[in-house]
Order: sequence, then structure tokens, then C-alpha cells
Amino acid sequence: MNIISQSTAFGGMQGVFSHASEACQCDMTFAVFVPPRAIKEPCPVVWYLSGLTCTHANVMEKGEYRRLAAELGLIVVCPDTSPRGNDVPDELTNWQMGKGAGFYLDATEKPWAENYQMYTYITEELPAFVGQHFRMDMSRQGIFGHSMGGHGAMTVALKNPERFRSCSAFAPIVQPSTADWSAPAFEKYLGADKAAWRKYDACALVEDGAHFPEFLIDQGKADGFLETGLRPWLFEEAIKGTGIGLTLRMHERYDHSYYFISSFMDDHLKWHAERLA
Repeated sequence: MNIISQSTAFGGMQGVFSHASEACQCDMTFAVFVPPRAIKEPCPVVWYLSGLTCTHANVMEKGEYRRLAAELGLIVVCPDTSPRGNDVPDELTNWQMGKGAGFYLDATEKPWAENYQMYTYITEELPAFVGQHFRMDMSRQGIFGHSMGGHGAMTVALKNPERFRSCSAFAPIVQPSTADWSAPAFEKYLGADKAAWRKYDACALVEDGAHFPEFLIDQGKADGFLETGLRPWLFEEAIKGTGIGLTLRMHERYDHSYYFISSFMDDHLKWHAERLA
């Protein structure tokens, strides 16, 4: 593990690190906040997945999570959103595809398949790697995210209910297989057969029998992507009769930015802490 930076914050440590990823075939960067409690005992871990065009740095610099994470004794891990490097395929003029837009799936189509294995990276490689270096209680894990990262968090939780005790999302893409800003990327990553898309679509996963106890979703009503990209009401409809719980909170005047995320970050950390206790 390469140390890029380490700083003290609220008695804990905010670090940025990199390592060589076998899944993504490139160096990957991630951030970890370790609360002071981890000096004495292993702590529960919450994974935060960022959205389109973002890196680990967006939430680290603007998410305002460290004060409460230190108080609650939560380790917060913030991975990158895609593979990086000069040899990694990209679409330079398309912000919805390529670098910064990995969609937390395992690509099967050329030229993307060699590097864009973000689902495997997030669910297998990175947890095994960070578990060797930090005092994490891997029996107590939660996951949350924003936008594309909210999509990632929800699909990862639905596919791994035995691993995660909690899941929440800020403005998630709940049905990416039909959303205008994700369906074209799904076709490039996964091919034209839409049956292959369903395992990375929260609504489709529920329709196909996946289950998770409950979700918290916060959504701004002034979000410019609400009607065509996010559409949380589709997930609300999909879970009817399934026994899956949903707390969906729609907020007047809030948009898609980190001003919105930071406003409700404390609520999400408390949500996870209660379920990871």
C-alpha cells in the first residue's frame, strides 16, 4: 500500500492510499478515515461510493463526515469510481462513460472488460486489501453512495445481504437500465442483451427476487436529474409486497450537489451506526 497523504482529523486519521489492482489492471486510489476508537478496538466500516465524474476526493473534501464518524467510531472507506491510467480505455468527450463512470459493474465487452471490473474490485479485492491494513470489524459493514454511487451501493447490498447490515443513498439512479444517462453506458460495458443489465439494476434485482431489509434514500426535489435519471419512485413501486423497507425523503429546494449531501450526511452516518452497533 502506497501512502499518498495522512492527516489528523477529529482525533482520527484521514488517509489517501493507492495500490496495484489485479481486478482493474491499474493503480487504484482510495481514501480511508479511521476514528480514534480504532486505536483500541476494531471498528465497523462504512463504504461510500461516489457518483459520475467523481473520485475518492469529492466526498473526502466536501462530504463533512469526519466529525460524526469519529464520534460514532465508524471507519469510512471511499474508493475511486473507475480505473485510471494512460492505458485505460476512455471516451474523452463523454462524461457518462469511461474514466469516472465505472458504474460499479464488471464489463464484459471490449475494450472495457480488461480494466472496468469495478464490482469485483469493490466487493472482493478492495475489502480484502484494506482489511489487512486497518482495524476493521468486517462482520459489521454498511454501504452508501451518491447518484451513480447510490446505484452501486443499492445493487451491491441487494446482491450481498449476508455481508452488509445497512444501506443508504443520496439521489441514486434506481433503474439505470432505462435511465437516459446510464443505459448507453450499460450497452457499451455489458452488450446489447438487456438481460445482462438486470444484475446491476436495483429495481430489476428486486423484481428478480433479491432482498435487503431496508433502505434510506434522500432526494432533492430541485435536482435537475430527478425526472430522467434518478426516479426514486420506481424503486418505491418495485419493493411493494416484498417486505423490503424504504425511508424515502424528498427535500424541497435541494439539488444534486455536495451541498445537498453534506446537509444530510449526519443522518446517514447515524442510520448506519444504529444498524452496525
